[in-house]
Amino acid sequence: MTSPGFFSVRGDVEVARLLVPERSYKFRQVAGRINTRLFSHICLANYRLLQNYDNGALGRDSCTNRPSRRAARAMTIADFCAFNRIGLINARLRSPLVRIAAIAAIHGVALLAIYRTEYGPFAVTIALLTWAFLNFLWLIVLRRPAMAATLSLVLFESTIVLSQFKFSILSMTLSFFDLLIIDTDTIAFLLTIFPDLRTALVVAAIVVIPLLILVWGVDPFRLRVCMSSCGAVVSLAALAGLASMAPEQPWEPFSGVNHISNFVRSAVVSAYELATHGWLESDLVVASRLKTTLGEACHPPGKPPHIVMVLDESSFDIRAAPGINVPSGYGDHFRSFDGKTRSFMVEATGGPTWYSEYNVLTGLSARSYGRFMFNVTRIAAGRVRRGLAQALRHCAYKTFSLYPAYGAFLSARRFQTTTGVEQFTDLSDMGVASDMQPDRFYFDQAWNVLRRERSGAPLFIFVYTAANHFPWTSIFRPDLTPDWKGLGNAPEVDEYIRRQSMSAHDYSDFLARLSHDFPQDSFLLVRFGDHQPAISARILEPSLDSIAVAQRIMQDDPRYFTTYYAIDAVNFRPVDTSSARQRIESPHLPLIVLEAAGLPLDATFVEQKRIFERCDGLFYRCNAGSEARRFNRLLIDAGLIKEL
Repeated sequence: MTSPGFFSVRGDVEVARLLVPERSYKFRQVAGRINTRLFSHICLANYRLLQNYDNGALGRDSCTNRPSRRAARAMTIADFCAFNRIGLINARLRSPLVRIAAIAAIHGVALLAIYRTEYGPFAVTIALLTWAFLNFLWLIVLRRPAMAATLSLVLFESTIVLSQFKFSILSMTLSFFDLLIIDTDTIAFLLTIFPDLRTALVVAAIVVIPLLILVWGVDPFRLRVCMSSCGAVVSLAALAGLASMAPEQPWEPFSGVNHISNFVRSAVVSAYELATHGWLESDLVVASRLKTTLGEACHPPGKPPHIVMVLDESSFDIRAAPGINVPSGYGDHFRSFDGKTRSFMVEATGGPTWYSEYNVLTGLSARSYGRFMFNVTRIAAGRVRRGLAQALRHCAYKTFSLYPAYGAFLSARRFQTTTGVEQFTDLSDMGVASDMQPDRFYFDQAWNVLRRERSGAPLFIFVYTAANHFPWTSIFRPDLTPDWKGLGNAPEVDEYIRRQSMSAHDYSDFLARLSHDFPQDSFLLVRFGDHQPAISARILEPSLDSIAVAQRIMQDDPRYFTTYYAIDAVNFRPVDTSSARQRIESPHLPLIVLEAAGLPLDATFVEQKRIFERCDGLFYRCNAGSEARRFNRLLIDAGLIKEL
């Protein structure tokens, strides 16, 4: 008969082996022989045997006051019973039915996410096909269905969370393009405005990585690669077909829903755009070449003026809308030094300031980027080296930009320095936390630059204003207009006009300060409205519903894309305003500035002047973009646009 001590030693060995991962084939053979129920009976029988054999096994040695050998044997077997209960639980967890239920639960979570975020049969179908494709793709690599489902769920939920996060900042959901260009500026911008984001990412990694390791260890199933490959091919073909039949529309990312389906459809559109014309539309070849101006000196006929270019946020002449009441003298703000009012055709309505920013700094069209135009400054950063600031630097100007946001936003700092801005000052450099400041705040920043830098070389200062930024549902700084009285329009319209009156007052004060504080200096000032406010979509044609207005905007109706531009001067008379026509398209504004300042044009602006004359002030809207595509190719061949 085997002694109790034998069971104690053998029990310790077997328990140790149960606690060690089953890695070796030999050990799996040993573990496979263990009958859990039989082992339980043996454990119980030997425990009782020890109790009878021991007569007080739990006593202590009288000399050492330590547990006796008999007590130790009983305790060892009791410990083994406890470990055996763990083995029973582990056996149940390793049951195929339990593991199948766990995999089904992962798929259920994904279906719930689709139900919560996707709307409409088409969007749900796209999301389901995406889920299937992700699972099959991981199965090809890993063959483990639980691991494939877990990784797919991580990607699924991450896409939804990131899309909702982006929508909360930019009112636009995640698109495939966001993965095509991942730059340090974007990461820096997010970490600046959301300092807790870094901690959240670390916590997420701490939770997800151990979970993936656990799932990897307990996933017993394996699928054949050929079956997974067939599933991936079928789901991908269905995805591509459906997405091609109904491409993502430009307005859909602004809806804030259908995060997965819109992301997938944007991937199909992006792939098509990149395959057909790359990042930037341009002709394949052109017969002519731009004459190089490298090494040529710039010789203005007279002393060049300081140039101040003012971006007048969301500003246009609201009298274009019917039935709007305005205060007396309202229209004076839109007149130039010669008393004329001029129209400025922009490439956006209701939002993206950076389209006009790109237009006036490069002299090019954001529409040349097709569906990628929303990220135009990110794409152009480090790649487009032609524009107004570069031309001015060639004529010995010092160039400055006063930017009312963080410089990492859409790579604004890197974009502007690429196009010739030498000193870029953003929101943090100005010492404020919000862009919503009265216009006089930004004019004061420009005045400080002039006071500090005006000796020696002439200056170019690009000034942004922000007081008339949306929303107009709340009253901004009522203390600045104590005598203001409502005009009888809708509250948002009255607030918009009130802020315009604040802007006009601050701009007039800025002109007076320039004249008073710098009587020996000459100034050319050019200002423009970057886009119409969002409220214009409701008031320009109030009889139309939102669908009809959206169709007008999609058809590029000029009524929704027209603001103003104006030319002013202090101690200076503009030299040449022949190109300052009643209507111009926004990429031509640098040409107007250079000629009004009396500066010679380099070869690129000589060519752009020819386009200006042929197209009567239009640019991308001329001949369905053919002039812009030809000009882009000329700049590419000249090395002024690279890697696009």
